[in-house]
Amino acid sequence: MINKWNIIYYEQNQESEVFDFVESQKNSNKAKLLSWLSILEEKGPLLPRPYADILDDGIHELRIKLTGKQVRILYFFCFKDFIILTNCFNKKTNKVPKKEIAKAKMYRDDFLSKYNEEKLRKEYNENI
Repeated sequence: MINKWNIIYYEQNQESEVFDFVESQKNSNKAKLLSWLSILEEKGPLLPRPYADILDDGIHELRIKLTGKQVRILYFFCFKDFIILTNCFNKKTNKVPKKEIAKAKMYRDDFLSKYNEEKLRKEYNENI
């Protein structure tokens, strides 16, 4: 059984939408976001609704409420113990916008085209 999942922020052109969003928050919201990411890191796919949900084709959402806003962080699982955070947005409608899910899938495809398990573990100093 996996003790802890490894969270990685997806980067495009050396920038991460999710990381930048977290870093841009005031301290109380940043602490809440980091706390939820820590829970996701611990629970992985066992994190239940209403905290997380499966959206489509292996894309999941972390559901966080920050000062009256519904924030969603989209992610996917890969290589047994990695969680890749792809994108985030403020949810304003009942359903997650299809364009956000499509973006997460595009980022997933890009990520998996660049990394296999060995390369990912080597880059993040993991033992296979």
